[in-house]
Amino acid sequence: MKLVEVDGRTMAYHRAGAGPALVFLHGGWSDGRAWGPQLAGLSDGFDVIAWDAPGCGGSDDPPREMTMADYADALAALIAELGVEAAHLCGISWGGGLALAVWQRHPELVRSLILVGAYAGWKGSLPPEEVEARVRRVLAEAERPPAEWMDAYLPTFFAGTPPDGALELVRSMMLDSRPGGLLPMLTAFAEADLNAVLPTIAVPTLLLWGEHDDRSPVRTVAQALRSAIPAAEVVVLPGVGHEVNIEAPEAFTTEVRRFLQAAGATLIRVSRATCALCGQQAASEDVPLTWMTSVEDGRKLLYCDRCARENVRSIEGKLDSVFW
Repeated sequence: MKLVEVDGRTMAYHRAGAGPALVFLHGGWSDGRAWGPQLAGLSDGFDVIAWDAPGCGGSDDPPREMTMADYADALAALIAELGVEAAHLCGISWGGGLALAVWQRHPELVRSLILVGAYAGWKGSLPPEEVEARVRRVLAEAERPPAEWMDAYLPTFFAGTPPDGALELVRSMMLDSRPGGLLPMLTAFAEADLNAVLPTIAVPTLLLWGEHDDRSPVRTVAQALRSAIPAAEVVVLPGVGHEVNIEAPEAFTTEVRRFLQAAGATLIRVSRATCALCGQQAASEDVPLTWMTSVEDGRKLLYCDRCARENVRSIEGKLDSVFW
């Protein structure tokens, strides 16, 4: 775990590898440790970053009143502090809603979205009575030691027998959860309705779900997101519950890598690269290259990150953003 000061508060994060930036966003009762298998499994081709949201893990507690927009701004500030111009975002559960909020507030930072067992906010994806029940339960538990209530959640996290060490990892993170982090997250997410954001998404998007996710069901929540997000891809992992990346880490990592490679997020080793638009040359041992495909003639051209982001938004119809 590494620490950095951002806007007067300490923020914790985990980082491994080199290449295009891939930022992982954890869910509730969790922190960046949840992405251990992905930090190890994807660091061969990506600059993998997993943050501890404010009030989680090693990060300082946030103000009591937080919105999803506030969390999106906090993540954007961390990304900037780490020297990352744009990143692929992968968020699970609450982290998936956060990824949507980042797209809404800071679209220039987002290269692609991977939404895992996600919601368009609880208000945006769940019936009002379900939101009320969840909020009431968490509020009643928040001031009690996590050891008294955490095991009751485990059947809703996993569909079967999780891999060795998975239960210990989840329990460890839940034991470390604290009201100063949990309650602002709860309030922000319970009040969030991000459905208006979904039709505006203009980057490659993967909806990655567990077949037996009881907390964010495929047939209701995932399908609603799929219907609203233009050209989103849906992948359902069989026999898996809500904590997809922990319960089925190899299958999860394989799907993430496949999607990112299809989206053009590949680290290509070259001695010198030239942007087709501005002509700028970059000489480096490891250069993250952005390929875009011309709809007019099918040619693939190489662009620097700045030109790629500008053109995918300004030359509508001429460049296919699917090949980011």
